[in-house]
Amino acid sequence: MRTIICAAVISCLGFGLSGQALGAEADWNDSGIAWQSFDAGLKLAKQGNQPICLVFFTTWCPHCHAYSRMFHNPDVVALAKKFVMIHLDRDKNKELSKKFAPDGEYIPRTFFLSASGELKGEITSGANEYRYFYDESDPKAILGGMTRALSLLK
Repeated sequence: MRTIICAAVISCLGFGLSGQALGAEADWNDSGIAWQSFDAGLKLAKQGNQPICLVFFTTWCPHCHAYSRMFHNPDVVALAKKFVMIHLDRDKNKELSKKFAPDGEYIPRTFFLSASGELKGEITSGANEYRYFYDESDPKAILGGMTRALSLLK
């Protein structure tokens, strides 16, 4: 698993440094997931006392594109309704990316926050390195994180 994650991070960094872009936009299932901006999401979370799922991505990273497909899984879509869902392009949200980088600014990375916006750093993917990098090919990984977050944050 560590090798796959390292390869993913290196690959994403390589794409960013070379300036190459992917042909198509990632599909984060905007019609099935109510993605919010950071400020709007925080406001909604506080109003509804809901936990937050925060995803950092970039448009040029192939692993971010692959990870976006996880948000089409019916089980992920169903659990997402229990969260305020925020996804942010790391390149356009550099200050927030730095704020939410307990083990680096690799991408994609997914965090779970309380309704007040406090990072719950103990909710991880289970990896020793790149702890907030969830498997981009199996929805079980993000489903596990979402389930843990709901049990800790509700």
